[in-house]
Amino acid sequence: MSCGEPHETDCSEVLDHLYEFLDSEMPDIDRDKFRHHFEECSPCLEKYGLEQAVKKLVKRCCGHDDVPADLRAKVMGRIDLIRSGQAVPEHDITATPQDG
Repeated sequence: MSCGEPHETDCSEVLDHLYEFLDSEMPDIDRDKFRHHFEECSPCLEKYGLEQAVKKLVKRCCGHDDVPADLRAKVMGRIDLIRSGQAVPEHDITATPQDG
């Protein structure tokens, strides 16, 4: 998605890191760049608003269940692999190994 206009921060960068912005998991200087981008770019602002609404809905409907620590660790490990560009195993990371 792109509005076709040049921006200091490219639309693809904003959309690639949208959840980091939504979850306040980025440095303040980057958050400021994203806020500025949203002021200039209505397609990205619309996507931000949609993702924010989805997060609120999921939290309201599913926010009462605790996530097991081992599952969270596995998911975060997979996210780190994807971000670093390493190969990601095709098998289900949440599955327990079967004894032979």
